[in-house]
Amino acid sequence: MTFQNTLEYAKSLDAQDELKHYRKEFIFPQHKGKDVIYFTGNSLGLQPKRARTYVDEVMDDWANLAVEGHFYANKPWWDYQERFAEPLSKLVGAKPSEVTVMNTLTINLHLLMVSFYRPTSKRYKIICEEKAFPSDQYMFQSQVTSHGYNPQDAIVEIKRREGEHNIRIEDILAKIEEVGEELALVLFGGVNYYTGQVFDMKTIVEAGHKVGANVGFDLAHAAGNIQLELHDWNVDFAAWCSYKYMNSGPGNASGCFVHERHHHSNLPRFAGWWGHNKERRFKMEPTFDPVHGADGWQVSNLPILTLAPYLASVELFAEIGMEKLIAKRNQITSYLEFILHEIDKEVNSTFEIITPSNQEERACQLSVFLHGEGRSIFDYLMKNGVITDWREPNVIRLAPVPLYTSYEDMYQFGQILKQGIVVHK
Repeated sequence: MTFQNTLEYAKSLDAQDELKHYRKEFIFPQHKGKDVIYFTGNSLGLQPKRARTYVDEVMDDWANLAVEGHFYANKPWWDYQERFAEPLSKLVGAKPSEVTVMNTLTINLHLLMVSFYRPTSKRYKIICEEKAFPSDQYMFQSQVTSHGYNPQDAIVEIKRREGEHNIRIEDILAKIEEVGEELALVLFGGVNYYTGQVFDMKTIVEAGHKVGANVGFDLAHAAGNIQLELHDWNVDFAAWCSYKYMNSGPGNASGCFVHERHHHSNLPRFAGWWGHNKERRFKMEPTFDPVHGADGWQVSNLPILTLAPYLASVELFAEIGMEKLIAKRNQITSYLEFILHEIDKEVNSTFEIITPSNQEERACQLSVFLHGEGRSIFDYLMKNGVITDWREPNVIRLAPVPLYTSYEDMYQFGQILKQGIVVHK
């Protein structure tokens, strides 16, 4: 497609956008009486208007039914999480029995590592990406330390080549083969939070399994953003937060995936009441009998008030389908990339997009390295109605979420960016 950097052209793309009416489903912060240009759905998605309805429903049931809401609410709390199974499984390419919702992301990764990181004196190493999200790095360090290993020895980071911003798949595969029989676990992000690089998860799983390791993924920046086929890729386990691309609200409940081949295994896990056989749960039996499926990894009864806005968003995704979202994601991200290059030419700036240009290796985030101009430009954007994200040392992350960003947003952002660069030259 041949793009144009004009307001009229941007509006013409919006007119053709079959998802354009979903923008009205979200609440935008205001700047001088207008919707902000919101580029931080990769940190916290906007609030869906229907979320309040779902939360109010729980509040009303609590007020009117109190404890009886567990069984007699319009959506009984007793099995509230089961409403996620069908729509969420389609979002991540799983079977309904392979997904569940519980806790928050890092807690769930810790719980899953109880089952899937089982180090021995010979096989104890973990492979991860360099510059993984800090929470994952802390998790790795505490996990290996708890088993008596030295993190500097047990944690193997795949690094970028000198002068490159992204990790090559051939380097990942070579390192997996090199570590070989010492490798207990491969745990990568599905999408790198800093660069926006999408990893070839299917190939990574095949390589990890070939040397006898388990393979899992932190899908914080992938769920609701890219096409996932967790079951068919044979992923052992995964977890994701719901508050980024799935717009469930700050710090909200996490989703989990456990492949069905593990459902009837004797994998160790940290057990709790809510993972016990549902039909016998209230018999208060002394011996844990896990639910067959991902629900068997649940520990505590679920925080219904946090699940309510998540359910609202998941049902919104179910209405649209990932195929349409990905089609718009690819086009609007490409248009943003075009705008950035056009502004770069107009003002003779020196910024660099460090996210892969290949659509197979990126989603709806462009990370822009501003070579010394970053902080002042970031501050200018924020003061002028563009909410974006700053990452040290000098990167601005831009996420044009297809559910609620418009092509006109991309054009207007370009004009504000150009003004900011001119002002600060």
